[in-house]
Amino acid sequence: MSITAAQVKELRELTGAGVLDCRKALDETGGDLEKAAALLHERGVAKAAKRADRETREGVLDLYSHGGGRVGVMVEVNCETDFVARTEEFRTFAHEVALQIAANAPRWVQVEDVPEAIVEAEKARIRQEALAEGKPEHIVERIVEGRLAKFLEDSCLLEQSYIRDDEKTVEQLLKETIASVGENITIRRFVRWEVGETEE
Repeated sequence: MSITAAQVKELRELTGAGVLDCRKALDETGGDLEKAAALLHERGVAKAAKRADRETREGVLDLYSHGGGRVGVMVEVNCETDFVARTEEFRTFAHEVALQIAANAPRWVQVEDVPEAIVEAEKARIRQEALAEGKPEHIVERIVEGRLAKFLEDSCLLEQSYIRDDEKTVEQLLKETIASVGENITIRRFVRWEVGETEE
């Protein structure tokens, strides 16, 4: 059964879970919205979503240099209190995020951060590519949807597969950490530099 973007959106609005978490839950439950929501609750994803509206003003900047100084990352990860910001668990999470950014070079933190103009340009590029490949017009939209999802998965930090466990996303790791420390955590911003790279 093919899961539609509308189903993913509906489950997302219901649970506050991420795009990939929702898609996976819907796949596992054969598209059953209620069962998918229950599955996400079981996994603690919904628990983390309940804390999402809490303000995060404390935290750390994690700096990471890789490959003998060829790649550098600075990431700001925030939490609610300075007590949690000083814990080893929180700092380890921030460092894992920096490693993820160094390894997989995301461009944005989450899907919502991607400018609409870039999404539209990517859709147009994918559509043109699919038509040039000779794909029938009636399946081009599904191709666009699938390849756009892949583009967002590669480009958005929270959608990426976690480098130490490709069975989970960075967003799942974030939600597990939120559930564990009992505070809201946000990845506020990051920069990644690579020697010799040029501005896009």
